[in-house]
Amino acid sequence: MAPAPIPAAQALTVTELTLAIQGTLQGAFGEVWVRGELSGVRRVSSGHVYLSLQDQGATLPAVIWRSTAARLRFDLVDGTDVVCRGGVDVYPPHGRYQLIVHEIHPLGVGALQLAFERMRKKLEAEGLFAPERKRPIPFLPRRIVLVAARVQGEGAAEDVARGLALADERAGADVIVVGRGGGSPEDLWAFNEEPVARAIAACATPVVSAVGHEIDVTIADLVADLRAATPSQAGELVVPVRAELIDDLVRRESRLVHLVRTRVDRAWQRVEASAGRPCLRDPRTRTDPLRRHLDHVGARLASRHPAAELARRRSTVEDLGARARLAVERRLERAREGVASLRGRLSPAVPRGVLDRGRARLLDAASRAAVGARRRLDRALSVHEARRAALEALSPLRVLDRGYSLTRVGPRILKSVAQARPGHSISTQLADGVVESRVEAVRPATRPAPTLSAPRSP
Repeated sequence: MAPAPIPAAQALTVTELTLAIQGTLQGAFGEVWVRGELSGVRRVSSGHVYLSLQDQGATLPAVIWRSTAARLRFDLVDGTDVVCRGGVDVYPPHGRYQLIVHEIHPLGVGALQLAFERMRKKLEAEGLFAPERKRPIPFLPRRIVLVAARVQGEGAAEDVARGLALADERAGADVIVVGRGGGSPEDLWAFNEEPVARAIAACATPVVSAVGHEIDVTIADLVADLRAATPSQAGELVVPVRAELIDDLVRRESRLVHLVRTRVDRAWQRVEASAGRPCLRDPRTRTDPLRRHLDHVGARLASRHPAAELARRRSTVEDLGARARLAVERRLERAREGVASLRGRLSPAVPRGVLDRGRARLLDAASRAAVGARRRLDRALSVHEARRAALEALSPLRVLDRGYSLTRVGPRILKSVAQARPGHSISTQLADGVVESRVEAVRPATRPAPTLSAPRSP
């Protein structure tokens, strides 16, 4: 019996069959979450990353497009357990299915922690955390600049970096304070970004980092010249408390008075010890023995030498005695004058006057610095409140208050009737709650969608 003829006209081409399989897979699975171990990670010159997800029973090829790979905050390393979100697709040239990864997270260690460690190791290797780079914060700075910028969300790191550069170049500051209040690791993440770290390192002005709470440590804290545990502590570190300054001045005054009195007492002890010496009380106690010795020598010479020679030698001896006596008297007079001068210079009244004037200058500088810091803080708080009000006005919940709603099919927001099928359970979020319902029918629009406008009052 002859075989039946093959209906070539009805046969599918390879491309047609592959595209049909592709459409079936995409329609059946949509986006899925897949857990597995990374294997064969390979980043190509175009920026795309090719890899496989595997477990004990199977291997799934996957690809991360360049735009997604550029946002990754951890390194893709073979052997890392991850969970991925993506869509199942077919690659026609090879006829194999693969996962197009839209989101990927490591299991066990958070992505933010991995990104933090990677940045910390990189900057530490460059020496940006080295203690010898740290500069001292000026005592009682005359001008303190607070960096005002977006501190959270997309582009916040670049805003903070620009604010640091502007403060360093144009503000004429003695010290720069950069930071924000507490928040989640995601809220504080801008201060772990490389642009902020580089901007702090590039500042010629000393920088104080005050980010979050005491337990929060960021890359900015490690690079800055001084880390404050909180923004409030930053104010105390930059501008000392007035009471502490006064206490320090009192301690210094007491110590200085003690040192001056000690020097005066020692000087008087030396003077009294010198005054007790016989040669200073009466210089003749030194010259009389010499004179008697000379007389004895003269008598002996008189019996051996002519009278003229004896007279000459006697005159020489008397002249030497007179000069010695005069030298001793002059030395005693200089000692007395030195003691009087030392007593005047070491008078306790002199350092007390200097301390009083220094204390007055310090108190005046502390008062002016406190007033200036409070004015700048008030201005920064006003700017912050205005931006908070603007963000509140743009909140999606305010849009719902005006009569709009959000409809979801499962976790996905419903953007087109093509995403809904009769029988699907849907949830509609309104301003005051959620309505659960079921799709009875789907009617595509027969005319262009109207322009979005605010609902009218009935």
